[in-house]
Amino acid sequence: MTIEVSYDAFPLAEVFTIARGSKTQAQVVTATVTRGGQVGRGECVPYARYGETMDSVADQIRALPDGVTRAALADALPAGAARNAVDCALWDLEAKTAGRRAWQLAGLAAPGPVITAFTLSLDSPENMRAAAAKHAHRPLLKIKLGTPDDMPRLEAVRDGAPKAQIIVDANEGWSAEVYADLAPHLVRLGVELVEQPLPAGDDGMLGEIARPVPVCADESCHDRASLADLKGKYDVVNIKLDKTGGLTEALALRDAAREAGFGVMVGCMVGSSLAMAPAVLVAQGAQIVDLDGPLLLARDRAHALQYDEQGVHPSDPRLWG
Repeated sequence: MTIEVSYDAFPLAEVFTIARGSKTQAQVVTATVTRGGQVGRGECVPYARYGETMDSVADQIRALPDGVTRAALADALPAGAARNAVDCALWDLEAKTAGRRAWQLAGLAAPGPVITAFTLSLDSPENMRAAAAKHAHRPLLKIKLGTPDDMPRLEAVRDGAPKAQIIVDANEGWSAEVYADLAPHLVRLGVELVEQPLPAGDDGMLGEIARPVPVCADESCHDRASLADLKGKYDVVNIKLDKTGGLTEALALRDAAREAGFGVMVGCMVGSSLAMAPAVLVAQGAQIVDLDGPLLLARDRAHALQYDEQGVHPSDPRLWG
Protein backbone atom coordinates (compact mmCIF):
# COMPACT_ATOMS: atom_id res chain seq x y z
CA MET A 1 0.00 0.00 0.00
CA THR A 2 1.23 3.48 -0.81
CA ILE A 3 0.16 6.81 0.67
CA GLU A 4 0.47 10.03 -1.31
CA VAL A 5 -0.09 13.53 0.03
CA SER A 6 -1.23 16.57 -1.93
CA TYR A 7 -2.22 20.13 -1.15
CA ASP A 8 -5.49 21.43 -2.56
CA ALA A 9 -7.10 24.86 -2.40
CA PHE A 10 -10.77 25.71 -3.02
CA PRO A 11 -11.75 29.38 -3.43
CA LEU A 12 -14.56 30.56 -1.20
CA ALA A 13 -17.66 32.22 -2.61
CA GLU A 14 -17.23 35.03 -0.05
CA VAL A 15 -14.66 36.00 2.57
CA PHE A 16 -15.19 33.85 5.67
CA THR A 17 -14.50 35.54 9.01
CA ILE A 18 -14.49 34.25 12.59
CA ALA A 19 -13.14 35.86 15.76
CA ARG A 20 -9.63 34.59 14.96
CA GLY A 21 -9.35 35.94 11.41
CA SER A 22 -10.52 35.71 7.81
CA LYS A 23 -9.90 33.45 4.83
CA THR A 24 -10.63 33.55 1.10
CA GLN A 25 -9.92 29.91 0.30
CA ALA A 26 -10.11 26.50 1.93
CA GLN A 27 -6.63 24.99 2.06
CA VAL A 28 -6.72 21.23 2.61
CA VAL A 29 -4.42 18.24 2.68
CA THR A 30 -5.55 15.20 0.70
CA ALA A 31 -4.30 11.70 1.49
CA THR A 32 -4.55 9.10 -1.28
CA VAL A 33 -3.95 5.44 -0.46
CA THR A 34 -3.49 2.84 -3.17
CA ARG A 35 -3.49 -0.94 -2.82
CA GLY A 36 -4.07 -3.62 -5.42
CA GLY A 37 -5.33 -1.15 -7.99
CA GLN A 38 -7.91 0.34 -5.60
CA VAL A 39 -7.68 3.97 -4.47
CA GLY A 40 -9.05 5.61 -1.33
CA ARG A 41 -9.02 9.31 -0.44
CA GLY A 42 -9.43 11.41 2.67
CA GLU A 43 -9.25 15.14 3.32
CA CYS A 44 -8.26 17.20 6.34
CA VAL A 45 -7.94 20.88 7.22
CA PRO A 46 -4.86 21.71 9.32
CA TYR A 47 -5.80 24.11 12.09
CA ALA A 48 -3.34 26.66 13.46
CA ARG A 49 -5.33 26.76 16.72
CA TYR A 50 -3.85 23.32 17.43
CA GLY A 51 -0.39 24.07 16.08
CA GLU A 52 -1.02 22.39 12.74
CA THR A 53 0.25 23.59 9.36
CA MET A 54 -0.09 22.14 5.88
CA ASP A 55 3.53 21.01 6.02
CA SER A 56 3.43 19.57 9.54
CA VAL A 57 0.34 17.51 8.71
CA ALA A 58 1.83 16.30 5.43
CA ASP A 59 5.05 15.33 7.23
CA GLN A 60 3.06 13.31 9.79
CA ILE A 61 1.33 11.40 7.01
CA ARG A 62 4.54 10.76 5.07
CA ALA A 63 6.22 9.39 8.19
CA LEU A 64 3.66 6.60 8.60
CA PRO A 65 4.97 3.07 8.10
CA ASP A 66 4.16 1.23 4.90
CA GLY A 67 0.93 -0.73 5.06
CA VAL A 68 -0.38 1.06 8.15
CA THR A 69 -3.88 -0.09 9.11
CA ARG A 70 -6.76 1.81 10.64
CA ALA A 71 -6.30 -0.20 13.82
CA ALA A 72 -2.68 0.94 14.04
CA LEU A 73 -3.38 4.61 13.32
CA ALA A 74 -4.48 5.46 16.84
CA ASP A 75 -1.00 4.59 18.11
CA ALA A 76 0.87 5.93 15.08
CA LEU A 77 -0.68 9.43 15.08
CA PRO A 78 -2.39 11.63 17.68
CA ALA A 79 -5.97 12.79 17.20
CA GLY A 80 -5.92 15.58 14.66
CA ALA A 81 -5.97 16.48 11.00
CA ALA A 82 -3.27 14.10 9.75
CA ARG A 83 -4.88 11.04 11.27
CA ASN A 84 -8.26 12.14 9.95
CA ALA A 85 -7.11 12.25 6.33
CA VAL A 86 -5.51 8.81 6.50
CA ASP A 87 -8.29 7.19 8.51
CA CYS A 88 -10.95 8.38 6.05
CA ALA A 89 -8.81 7.36 3.09
CA LEU A 90 -8.48 3.87 4.53
CA TRP A 91 -12.25 3.63 5.06
CA ASP A 92 -12.70 4.64 1.42
CA LEU A 93 -10.12 2.07 0.29
CA GLU A 94 -11.73 -0.70 2.34
CA ALA A 95 -15.16 0.10 0.91
CA LYS A 96 -13.91 0.05 -2.66
CA THR A 97 -11.93 -3.14 -2.10
CA ALA A 98 -14.94 -4.89 -0.56
CA GLY A 99 -17.42 -3.54 -3.10
CA ARG A 100 -19.58 -2.27 -0.24
CA ARG A 101 -20.37 1.11 1.26
CA ALA A 102 -18.44 2.46 4.23
CA TRP A 103 -21.60 2.62 6.33
CA GLN A 104 -22.10 -1.10 5.79
CA LEU A 105 -18.53 -1.87 6.84
CA ALA A 106 -19.09 0.23 9.98
CA GLY A 107 -22.25 -1.70 10.86
CA LEU A 108 -24.45 1.38 10.51
CA ALA A 109 -27.96 1.76 9.16
CA ALA A 110 -28.34 3.17 5.67
CA PRO A 111 -27.80 6.94 5.96
CA GLY A 112 -30.20 9.58 4.73
CA PRO A 113 -30.08 13.33 4.20
CA VAL A 114 -29.71 15.57 7.27
CA ILE A 115 -30.59 19.24 7.68
CA THR A 116 -27.44 21.29 8.08
CA ALA A 117 -26.78 24.75 9.44
CA PHE A 118 -25.59 27.51 7.15
CA THR A 119 -22.90 29.73 8.65
CA LEU A 120 -23.02 33.52 8.65
CA SER A 121 -19.56 35.04 8.86
CA LEU A 122 -18.61 37.55 11.58
CA ASP A 123 -19.21 41.04 10.22
CA SER A 124 -20.83 44.37 11.00
CA PRO A 125 -24.43 44.21 12.25
CA GLU A 126 -25.61 45.76 8.99
CA ASN A 127 -23.85 43.19 6.85
CA MET A 128 -24.96 40.32 9.07
CA ARG A 129 -28.57 41.49 8.84
CA ALA A 130 -28.30 41.48 5.06
CA ALA A 131 -26.71 38.03 5.05
CA ALA A 132 -29.42 36.72 7.37
CA ALA A 133 -32.13 38.11 5.11
CA LYS A 134 -30.45 36.51 2.07
CA HIS A 135 -30.44 33.13 3.77
CA ALA A 136 -33.64 33.47 5.80
CA HIS A 137 -35.18 30.64 3.77
CA ARG A 138 -32.74 28.17 5.34
CA PRO A 139 -34.07 26.27 8.36
CA LEU A 140 -30.96 26.68 10.53
CA LEU A 141 -28.45 29.54 10.64
CA LYS A 142 -25.18 29.51 12.55
CA ILE A 143 -23.80 32.91 13.57
CA LYS A 144 -20.10 33.47 14.05
CA LEU A 145 -19.60 35.82 17.01
CA GLY A 146 -16.95 36.12 19.73
CA THR A 147 -16.42 39.81 20.50
CA PRO A 148 -17.44 41.89 23.55
CA ASP A 149 -19.99 43.85 21.47
CA ASP A 150 -21.97 41.04 19.84
CA MET A 151 -25.42 42.10 21.00
CA PRO A 152 -26.13 44.31 17.93
CA ARG A 153 -25.10 41.42 15.67
CA LEU A 154 -27.52 39.05 17.39
CA GLU A 155 -30.36 41.54 17.09
CA ALA A 156 -29.52 42.18 13.43
CA VAL A 157 -29.51 38.51 12.48
CA ARG A 158 -32.81 37.84 14.20
CA ASP A 159 -34.28 40.87 12.46
CA GLY A 160 -33.02 39.63 9.10
CA ALA A 161 -34.23 36.05 9.58
CA PRO A 162 -37.17 36.17 12.02
CA LYS A 163 -38.30 32.57 11.44
CA ALA A 164 -35.00 30.70 11.16
CA GLN A 165 -33.59 28.56 13.93
CA ILE A 166 -30.35 30.11 15.18
CA ILE A 167 -27.25 28.73 16.85
CA VAL A 168 -24.26 30.82 17.90
CA ASP A 169 -20.54 30.06 17.75
CA ALA A 170 -18.38 32.32 19.91
CA ASN A 171 -15.10 30.52 19.03
CA GLU A 172 -13.77 30.97 22.60
CA GLY A 173 -14.18 34.74 22.24
CA TRP A 174 -16.28 35.64 25.28
CA SER A 175 -15.46 36.02 28.94
CA ALA A 176 -17.70 34.59 31.65
CA GLU A 177 -19.02 38.10 32.26
CA VAL A 178 -19.88 38.69 28.60
CA TYR A 179 -21.60 35.33 28.36
CA ALA A 180 -23.60 35.94 31.56
CA ASP A 181 -24.75 39.32 30.23
CA LEU A 182 -25.75 37.87 26.86
CA ALA A 183 -27.46 34.71 28.16
CA PRO A 184 -30.92 36.21 28.80
CA HIS A 185 -30.86 37.86 25.39
CA LEU A 186 -29.96 34.55 23.76
CA VAL A 187 -33.15 33.17 25.26
CA ARG A 188 -35.18 36.22 24.19
CA LEU A 189 -33.94 35.98 20.61
CA GLY A 190 -34.64 32.27 20.36
CA VAL A 191 -31.03 31.06 20.12
CA GLU A 192 -31.08 27.28 20.49
CA LEU A 193 -27.43 26.52 21.24
CA VAL A 194 -24.14 28.30 22.00
CA GLU A 195 -20.82 26.81 20.91
CA GLN A 196 -17.70 27.29 23.01
CA PRO A 197 -18.42 30.66 24.65
CA LEU A 198 -15.28 30.54 26.83
CA PRO A 199 -11.71 29.52 25.99
CA ALA A 200 -10.92 25.82 26.24
CA GLY A 201 -8.96 25.25 29.44
CA ASP A 202 -10.54 28.34 31.01
CA ASP A 203 -14.15 27.20 30.94
CA GLY A 204 -14.64 26.09 34.53
CA MET A 205 -17.11 28.92 35.16
CA LEU A 206 -19.60 27.17 32.88
CA GLY A 207 -20.13 24.71 35.71
CA GLU A 208 -20.95 27.51 38.14
CA ILE A 209 -23.15 29.90 36.17
CA ALA A 210 -26.60 29.41 34.67
CA ARG A 211 -26.81 27.91 31.19
CA PRO A 212 -30.32 28.86 30.04
CA VAL A 213 -29.36 27.92 26.49
CA PRO A 214 -27.57 24.59 25.87
CA VAL A 215 -23.80 25.06 25.66
CA CYS A 216 -21.76 22.98 23.23
CA ALA A 217 -18.09 22.03 23.64
CA ASP A 218 -16.10 22.52 20.45
CA GLU A 219 -12.46 23.40 21.14
CA SER A 220 -12.89 21.73 24.54
CA CYS A 221 -13.83 18.38 22.98
CA HIS A 222 -11.49 16.40 20.74
CA ASP A 223 -12.00 12.69 21.35
CA ARG A 224 -13.35 10.32 24.00
CA ALA A 225 -10.61 11.32 26.42
CA SER A 226 -12.15 14.82 26.55
CA LEU A 227 -15.52 13.74 27.91
CA ALA A 228 -14.65 13.36 31.58
CA ASP A 229 -13.70 17.03 31.90
CA LEU A 230 -16.87 18.27 30.21
CA LYS A 231 -19.38 16.94 32.72
CA GLY A 232 -21.34 19.71 34.43
CA LYS A 233 -19.99 22.40 32.09
CA TYR A 234 -21.43 21.45 28.71
CA ASP A 235 -24.68 20.00 27.47
CA VAL A 236 -23.63 19.08 23.92
CA VAL A 237 -20.36 18.08 22.23
CA ASN A 238 -19.36 19.08 18.71
CA ILE A 239 -17.75 16.17 16.88
CA LYS A 240 -15.39 17.20 14.08
CA LEU A 241 -13.32 14.60 12.27
CA ASP A 242 -10.32 16.92 12.13
CA LYS A 243 -10.34 16.91 15.94
CA THR A 244 -11.14 13.24 16.54
CA GLY A 245 -8.59 12.05 14.02
CA GLY A 246 -11.03 10.45 11.62
CA LEU A 247 -14.27 8.56 11.23
CA THR A 248 -13.21 5.67 13.46
CA GLU A 249 -12.84 7.79 16.60
CA ALA A 250 -15.73 10.08 15.63
CA LEU A 251 -18.18 7.16 15.68
CA ALA A 252 -16.77 5.96 18.99
CA LEU A 253 -16.99 9.49 20.47
CA ARG A 254 -20.58 9.84 19.31
CA ASP A 255 -21.60 6.64 21.09
CA ALA A 256 -19.65 7.49 24.25
CA ALA A 257 -21.04 11.02 24.38
CA ARG A 258 -24.60 9.80 24.14
CA GLU A 259 -23.97 7.18 26.80
CA ALA A 260 -22.58 9.91 29.06
CA GLY A 261 -25.71 12.01 28.58
CA PHE A 262 -24.41 14.63 26.16
CA GLY A 263 -26.27 15.85 23.12
CA VAL A 264 -24.43 15.50 19.82
CA MET A 265 -23.56 18.10 17.24
CA VAL A 266 -21.51 17.20 14.16
CA GLY A 267 -19.46 20.03 12.68
CA CYS A 268 -16.72 20.71 10.17
CA MET A 269 -13.89 22.93 9.14
CA VAL A 270 -14.22 24.80 5.85
CA GLY A 271 -13.41 22.05 3.38
CA SER A 272 -14.70 20.25 0.31
CA SER A 273 -17.32 17.53 -0.07
CA LEU A 274 -14.60 14.91 0.43
CA ALA A 275 -14.16 16.08 4.03
CA MET A 276 -17.92 16.19 4.68
CA ALA A 277 -18.77 12.77 3.24
CA PRO A 278 -17.63 10.62 6.21
CA ALA A 279 -19.04 13.18 8.65
CA VAL A 280 -22.51 12.65 7.15
CA LEU A 281 -22.39 9.12 8.58
CA VAL A 282 -21.62 10.49 12.06
CA ALA A 283 -24.38 13.08 11.69
CA GLN A 284 -27.19 10.54 11.45
CA GLY A 285 -29.47 11.23 14.41
CA ALA A 286 -27.47 14.20 15.71
CA GLN A 287 -29.39 17.06 17.32
CA ILE A 288 -27.44 19.68 15.36
CA VAL A 289 -25.59 19.21 12.07
CA ASP A 290 -23.17 21.81 10.74
CA LEU A 291 -21.69 20.39 7.52
CA ASP A 292 -22.00 23.39 5.26
CA GLY A 293 -18.36 23.65 4.16
CA PRO A 294 -19.10 22.96 0.47
CA LEU A 295 -21.89 25.57 0.47
CA LEU A 296 -19.26 28.21 1.24
CA LEU A 297 -17.05 27.24 -1.72
CA ALA A 298 -16.97 28.74 -5.19
CA ARG A 299 -15.71 25.40 -6.52
CA ASP A 300 -15.98 21.86 -5.12
CA ARG A 301 -14.65 18.42 -6.03
CA ALA A 302 -16.10 16.19 -8.72
CA HIS A 303 -19.14 14.13 -7.63
CA ALA A 304 -19.79 16.67 -4.87
CA LEU A 305 -22.33 16.13 -2.12
CA GLN A 306 -25.91 17.06 -2.95
CA TYR A 307 -27.55 19.81 -0.87
CA ASP A 308 -31.26 20.55 -1.17
CA GLU A 309 -34.32 21.23 0.98
CA GLN A 310 -33.82 17.86 2.69
CA GLY A 311 -30.30 18.84 3.72
CA VAL A 312 -26.99 17.24 2.83
CA HIS A 313 -27.24 13.80 1.24
CA PRO A 314 -24.89 10.82 1.70
CA SER A 315 -22.00 10.67 -0.74
CA ASP A 316 -21.83 9.22 -4.20
CA PRO A 317 -19.37 6.28 -3.94
CA ARG A 318 -17.28 7.91 -6.65
CA LEU A 319 -16.53 10.69 -4.16
CA TRP A 320 -16.02 8.63 -1.02
CA GLY A 321 -17.05 5.46 0.79
